[in-house]
Amino acid sequence: MELRRWNVKHVRMVLDSAPAFTPFPRGADAAAVRSRVGDAAMGQLLAAAEADIAEPIPALPAELYLEFQRNGRREGYEDAQRKRRNMLYRLTLAEWLDGRGRFTAAVENIAFARLEETNWAWPAHARGLDFPDRPTVDLAAAMTGLDLAELDYLLGDTLSPSLRARLRSETDRRTISPFIERNDHWWLHTTPARQVNNWTAVCVAGVVGAACYFETDLDRLAEIITRGLHSLADYLETFDSQGGSSEGPDYWSYGFGNFVVLAHLLAARTGGAIDLLDNSQVRDIAQFPVRTVLTQGLWASFSDSDSNPNFHPGLLSHLADRLGLPALTELGMKNDFTVDHFNQFVWPLRQFAWPLPDKGVAFGGTAHDWYGDMAWMISRLDPADPDSLRLAVKGGHNDEMHNQNDVGSLIVVNKGRIVLTDPGRGRYSKAYFGPDRYQNIMASSRGHSVPVVNGHEQDEGVERAASLVEHSHGAERDVLTIDMAAAYPAAAGLSQLRREVALDRQAPGGRITLSDDFAFANGGGDFQSVLVTPLGVEIRADEVRIGDGEGGVRVRFDPARVAVGTDIHRGVEKQYAPSVDLTRVLFTARERPGRGAVTLEITPL
Repeated sequence: MELRRWNVKHVRMVLDSAPAFTPFPRGADAAAVRSRVGDAAMGQLLAAAEADIAEPIPALPAELYLEFQRNGRREGYEDAQRKRRNMLYRLTLAEWLDGRGRFTAAVENIAFARLEETNWAWPAHARGLDFPDRPTVDLAAAMTGLDLAELDYLLGDTLSPSLRARLRSETDRRTISPFIERNDHWWLHTTPARQVNNWTAVCVAGVVGAACYFETDLDRLAEIITRGLHSLADYLETFDSQGGSSEGPDYWSYGFGNFVVLAHLLAARTGGAIDLLDNSQVRDIAQFPVRTVLTQGLWASFSDSDSNPNFHPGLLSHLADRLGLPALTELGMKNDFTVDHFNQFVWPLRQFAWPLPDKGVAFGGTAHDWYGDMAWMISRLDPADPDSLRLAVKGGHNDEMHNQNDVGSLIVVNKGRIVLTDPGRGRYSKAYFGPDRYQNIMASSRGHSVPVVNGHEQDEGVERAASLVEHSHGAERDVLTIDMAAAYPAAAGLSQLRREVALDRQAPGGRITLSDDFAFANGGGDFQSVLVTPLGVEIRADEVRIGDGEGGVRVRFDPARVAVGTDIHRGVEKQYAPSVDLTRVLFTARERPGRGAVTLEITPL
């Protein structure tokens, strides 16, 4: 379905003939949800909600909000905010499914507290306290509006008229009216200055989704929906022609997940006339986590994505059912009815409404996947053996969404363990998203298995890109060859830097060959190939051992041509994960030739 073909008049016509809006069962009809969830999960939910009744509501004072301005840290406010939200989510779900009124007063108490928050936006996005007539519409604000709209729908007239009126007026003031009346939201459309990203899907889903519940003026609702559809058309253009996203699997779950949330709500609100999932590109996008899995439980962690993302069970279940993609239910995700770590209500609600089927399989990928536009190659020695050797390597450029300077980055997994890593996202601080982003090892090329040339790292910018030389896949060998000289500044002096990465399936246990062929424009220069690992490193005469027999590799090199050393970075901070120690293994060309090569042979220990 081409989203830009929709106009206000057409949407209004669809709304005129739409049936009643019933996206989820409620009242007596919710019994089917209770039955599907089961007694154990229901008992756990009710016990947690009963405890929440006696729990004080976490405070969100202005002083806590302003910490980000003062010291760049955002966790203090966000953690307290998340705790407040999860209390409300548990109480709402308990009252929806229990239906006896015992949680209603506690729901109202926290809902009023949320309405009284000065800002719905996160501190890192608003940066100060909003003026009442100029609210910041960010991810958190948009999600809050949809939170409150779905709460109102599920509990309905059990809530007081005063609360229901405030839910509508505050959601409109803080999200819906700014969305339809203002054009200053950077995430609304792609411009020559900036491409949209996951924000677009999350913000549009939150605002338009809330309007599907709350807006009774069909002319205005048609305008809101149409504006949202045109914005989402720009979002879909951030994916490559095969459905790949340079933001990585984590942000597929977040951005595309919210796109799917809105797809469900719009289909319900329009009687199926507006179906965002009725699109071949969307079907390709839906398969991104199936195609980027390295082995069971591990995914390609390029960009600000991590190797072990959590895909929401309700999202996977709904997509698998709607699009006929059963592999989405086989990614090793499990139903989890505890509600204690969410930033938005859509996912615990849909976990209860759309649980995954109980399957004992964990999909580990096929032999090979390739995203040509992004130049991502993922190769798996034996897909049936989760312990077998796995490789992911990328080309791309250094102005991608959630960009890291990582042209040529590679990941190697053996025995289900990440041996050579792309470390994913660093801690989300003010500096991490500011001018000093590439001083952080996680975002700079220092944190990736890519060369250092004449002491220079890669630079940021869309022109700092790889050009594809060769890609091939066969029963015996997968190969990706790129020229990545353009990723480095002119001061590096390169005329060519051709990286070839190959997985040889014929060698016992598999073999990865990494060859960096370099040429300098004016005489010789210093050249290092680098491998990054979170594991222990042992340097021997002609090989480096990384990790151990429980999951490790042997890296062979020519000691006559290459010297080896290490550069260790301890306690590197990550977002939503413990700090990590990273070791950079440096393979330095012994001479300073005008042309040369560093070749490494990587095999399992």
